Amino acid sequence: MLNEYKVYIMRYNPIDNNFFREKRQKLCKKLKPGSIALFFANYQMPRNGDQYHTYRQNSDFFYLTGIEQEKSILLLAPDAPAKDMREVLFILRSNKLLEVWEGHKLTHEEAANVSGIHTIKPTDDFESIFHNLTTNAKYIYFNVPELPKFNPEIAARDADFACNLRNKYPLHQYERLAPVMQELRLIKSEDEIHLIKEAIKITANAFKKVLTEVKSGMKEYELEALIAYEFIRNGSSGHAYPPIIASGKNACILHYTENHDLCNQGDLILMDFGAEYANYAADLSRTIPVDGKFTKRQRELYDITLKVFYYARSLMVPGATINSFHDKVCKMWEEEHIKLGLYTKEDVKKNKEENGLWFEYYMHGTSHFLGLDVHDPGTKDTKFEPGMILTCEPGIYIAKEGIGIRIENDILITEEGNIDLMESIPIQAEEIENLIH
Repeated sequence: MLNEYKVYIMRYNPIDNNFFREKRQKLCKKLKPGSIALFFANYQMPRNGDQYHTYRQNSDFFYLTGIEQEKSILLLAPDAPAKDMREVLFILRSNKLLEVWEGHKLTHEEAANVSGIHTIKPTDDFESIFHNLTTNAKYIYFNVPELPKFNPEIAARDADFACNLRNKYPLHQYERLAPVMQELRLIKSEDEIHLIKEAIKITANAFKKVLTEVKSGMKEYELEALIAYEFIRNGSSGHAYPPIIASGKNACILHYTENHDLCNQGDLILMDFGAEYANYAADLSRTIPVDGKFTKRQRELYDITLKVFYYARSLMVPGATINSFHDKVCKMWEEEHIKLGLYTKEDVKKNKEENGLWFEYYMHGTSHFLGLDVHDPGTKDTKFEPGMILTCEPGIYIAKEGIGIRIENDILITEEGNIDLMESIPIQAEEIENLIH
């Protein structure tokens, strides 16, 4: 997987630029004749005063180029008359003063080595080169984000540029890249699977570190700190998403991220975290007893959740969808809830609400796609195919008892069924108890 080029050093091992070339080639085959496709690096997001948040590259931009640097632009024009204009990467024109303050910026040679793109230009040249190429183009593709449940106040750089361009070039036809990119990113290549496995390996190390250190009286954020330490010292850029370290009743808050409470004696701690490696995410959930031993009730609920986990995983096969197997999982939860005495069969028959009675104790989905984003492209009706990676994460949340339990692993769909990429991470109650302290 390593290439022989001398490249700009990142925390992770260099990725062979054929990885990115292949992605671009697949994309270009899906474009209409006479097209230009544009991709923009993410904005730098202001934090406070004169500070920016830590920079994270746009996932699609990284997928096609491997370039992590801000203000970069990718232009693809497969039918351009001049061959050297069919792939153009624009990067910052660096200078000594900028590098004194911000450090090294990519040279043209480094950018070419990372991306596999031969034509590297300074961003100053973008307007003129793009204008020249439009004379031979009919279609202009933009990668404007299209996420059904996410509509942030700040527009993406791609969206801002698209709005401005329509006024300047009103007679061109504009096309959407989002559906194309979503389709391409669904099936993971062997190299992508390798990178996700690296993220999982780092995540596993962090979980095992927590098991050796956890004890009552700790703050949730102390466990978060242990995890972050293991992530960073093993070459991860950090958390792939805000970690959940939820002790006691906090585990019944699905997106609890404050992580500031005490881990009290007798509590369970629900942890949901994952390392990011080369921008690829892992996503793990485990629930552990703070004192190293489940109570009888906690063990009963944990074992039932694990039983549902194995059932849910067995349904994750080619041809299934998130919706189809989630419905079956909810039916199983209904049966288990009745056995637990949370409600009765008669209550189920009398229920007139849109959701079943199970929803009070299991109010989230069983799965989502995973990759460069922790919630990677893919819908609830996308049919599973070999090479897709999804989570499997059943849970039970009983607020009146202050107990929340979730178990989550990352699953690779295969021709034969699936592979649990986290099968080496402790999951049985006895394993967890034996490793604490």
